[in-house]
Amino acid sequence: MPRPRSVSHDILHAALAGLETQKQKIEHQIAQVHAIVRGIGVGLKTIAEGAAPVAKRVVGSKPRKRTMSAEGRKRIAAAQKKRWAAVRKAAKKKAA
Repeated sequence: MPRPRSVSHDILHAALAGLETQKQKIEHQIAQVHAIVRGIGVGLKTIAEGAAPVAKRVVGSKPRKRTMSAEGRKRIAAAQKKRWAAVRKAAKKKAA
């Protein structure tokens, strides 16, 4: 079994400093995600970096209901009728 190499204390201190810096950055990002989840943040990018602020929802308000045009409903109905016609046709072939 190979013997572990000895590592100088300077290298270990430098590694520790780098890891502490990464830990602080990650903790900051976690705090930002928590803020977003609670609805009070602006995202991982700050406004100074050019990100648009997250729209805050008023407490107690419902999200806007999406509406569909009559043309869209007709297209969906036609597609569904076409699918069911294909299913009936396949069932008829199986029965025959």
